[in-house]
Amino acid sequence: MPTLNLNDLLEALQIVLPKEKNPTPLHEPCFFGNEFSYLKDCLDTGWVSSVGKYVDRFEDMLVDFTGVKRAIAVVNGTAALHICLKLVGVEPGDEVLVPALTFVATANAVTYCGAIPHFVDCEKRTLGLDPEKLRKYLLEICEIRSGGSFNKETGRRIKAVVPMHTFGHPVDLDPLIEVCTRYKLELVEDAAESLGSYYKGMHTGNWGRVSAISFNGNKTITTGGGGAILTNSERLGELAKHITTTARVPHKWKILHDQVAYNYRLPNINASLGCAQLEQLPELLKKKRDLSNRYLKAFENISGARFFAEPNYAKSNYWLNALILEDKYSNRLGELLEMTNNLGFSTRPVWTPLHKLPMFQDSPRMDLVVVENLEKRIINLPSSALL
Repeated sequence: MPTLNLNDLLEALQIVLPKEKNPTPLHEPCFFGNEFSYLKDCLDTGWVSSVGKYVDRFEDMLVDFTGVKRAIAVVNGTAALHICLKLVGVEPGDEVLVPALTFVATANAVTYCGAIPHFVDCEKRTLGLDPEKLRKYLLEICEIRSGGSFNKETGRRIKAVVPMHTFGHPVDLDPLIEVCTRYKLELVEDAAESLGSYYKGMHTGNWGRVSAISFNGNKTITTGGGGAILTNSERLGELAKHITTTARVPHKWKILHDQVAYNYRLPNINASLGCAQLEQLPELLKKKRDLSNRYLKAFENISGARFFAEPNYAKSNYWLNALILEDKYSNRLGELLEMTNNLGFSTRPVWTPLHKLPMFQDSPRMDLVVVENLEKRIINLPSSALL
């Protein structure tokens, strides 16, 4: 019977990754376009803060690429998600359904609203939120009233669901939208990792009323730090821009604000970097797909593990590549991480499931058997377009 041979896995990695690049980072930014020219322009003109031509241009370029009607650039993806939740009416004391397998920012943004993250399970096919399991769960725990769906155990309103497109692979959104319609839930996409990913031919971020995207230094493109709110609602777009700009009322000289709001707008100097990066995005996506294809080929005959490929309904950006160990070899994950990192390959395990973190241990949750299984079997591989 075939068994997992760690040396075979290491040889497959060495086939794919360049020998001259050691250590090999998990992900790193690629700068080979107009980055230095645009940054210098900001410095030469003095337009480095939260207004300037590059902010507007960056937002317009995001609209053109993703197909949404409005994009509002902000300081990071977490801020974007925080505002998204505010825009759809998440209030203190509400519950928000989030996958237990996601970066901590997804749940943090919920708590910034005074709301409570309610953890749900994921599916092995996508690594993202499982719509069918969620449907069955809500059938058991929810009571639908005129004001929405309410958790029969806690009495709290369940206001929204936040699917996260794990490693850039889109969640199966159509059945999730059906669940949202049935239970009067707002859909807010955490598209932080999925710039350049498509669900059934449409870019992620177009399915909920609002969505959040990230341009952190480890993302497919970067603005240093940065994020954006995407929406197809002109009204919500205007409101997002207003409340992320301290709710300042336009006036020639008076400094007026009409509500408590947030100083979340992306500085012009960061947006200039983003413009240069977006110009290169098609080429970066091509390079990342080429890398994923090389991984797929290198691991296709390896026993005991498989390279995670995009769902058949989707086109992924392959932001972060992943290898999935078979169940019976989950006890060797630590050994594999140790061996690869010792050889200079910067691999890592998936995030600690959020329900295991100390601040979220008392949060409501469904049965999370798939998440707890995947935690033991996922290893992320070097994924930079430079490779």
